[in-house]
Amino acid sequence: MSLPQPDLAILRKAQRGDERAFAVIVRTYETPVYNYILRLTNGDKALAEDLTQEVFLRVYQGLPRFSLRCKFTTWLFQVTKNRVLDELRAKERRPLNPINLDDAPQLEVLDQPVERVEAIDALWRAIDGLPVDLKMALLLRDVVGLSYNEIADSLEVTLATVKWRIFKAREDVQVALAREGITFGTAAEARTVAPTA
Repeated sequence: MSLPQPDLAILRKAQRGDERAFAVIVRTYETPVYNYILRLTNGDKALAEDLTQEVFLRVYQGLPRFSLRCKFTTWLFQVTKNRVLDELRAKERRPLNPINLDDAPQLEVLDQPVERVEAIDALWRAIDGLPVDLKMALLLRDVVGLSYNEIADSLEVTLATVKWRIFKAREDVQVALAREGITFGTAAEARTVAPTA
C-alpha cells in the first residue's frame, strides 16, 4: 500500500500560499510522517510531535520551490529524513540527563494476548536497535508503505542500496527476535505480528 500523491489542484493552491489547501496536505500526511519519526526516535512522542511540526513548517516554506515534476511524497520524506538526521546528530552532542524512575510513564494495558504483546514489543525493540540508515529504509517500506523507488529518492541513495538496507534490516530484526526466542514459521504468521503504527 503506497501513499497517494496529493491532488495537483490542491498542491498548486498550497504552493501559492493557500492555507486551507496546505491544511489538506497536512491532514493527509501528518500521521505517516509522525509514525515514521516516532519509530526513528525510539518512541519519544513529544520529540516526534515537535519534529513533525517542524517538518511541515519546512514543507510549507519550501513548497513554492517544489517542482511538480517530482513526487510529493518523495520530497516530503526527504525533508523528514533531513530533519530527523539533524536532530539525531544534535542529540549525540547533548549530555544525557539521568531519568528518575518515579517520573517514568506507566505501562499501558492492552487488550491483547500477552504473547502477542511481548512479540510486538520485541519486534519494535529489534527495529529500534537497527542503525539509522537501515531503520529509515525499513520503516519507509513496512510502516509508511513507500515503493522501493520512492524510498531511494527519499533517502537519496540507489535502488540497490535501498534493497540491501531493507534486506539487511529484516535479517537483523529476525536474528534479534530469534535471540529472544521469537520465531515465525510462515510468512502468514510473520504478518500477524507485523508492526502497526
